[in-house]
Amino acid sequence: QVQLVESGGGLVQPGGSLRLYCAASGSIFSFNDMGWYRQAPGKQRELVAAINSGGSTNYADSVKGRFTISRDNAKRTVYLQMNSLNPEDTAVYYCNSALAGLRHDWGQGTQVTVSS
Repeated sequence: QVQLVESGGGLVQPGGSLRLYCAASGSIFSFNDMGWYRQAPGKQRELVAAINSGGSTNYADSVKGRFTISRDNAKRTVYLQMNSLNPEDTAVYYCNSALAGLRHDWGQGTQVTVSS
């Protein structure tokens, strides 16, 4: 059983920054290709950033150049550094496997609100 706990969200003004944390407990074998997802009210959950076991990254066009995903395998932790935030980034952010077939149960996520 793997549990994923997200933290680091909060309220920031446009142009601000936040750093999100995803801590994984349980089997290390399920800590492979990881991603950050987000879901805004009335919208589908979308993958915004992914990082594979070797450290290669991919980003959605909407966040490219502003967000950076990283990982610390020894700490079983995935990070998302978010800069130049805008109101369209407001959503609940979740971490999970970036591979659909290896996805775990969704956690509670962490709320990010960008507002002036």
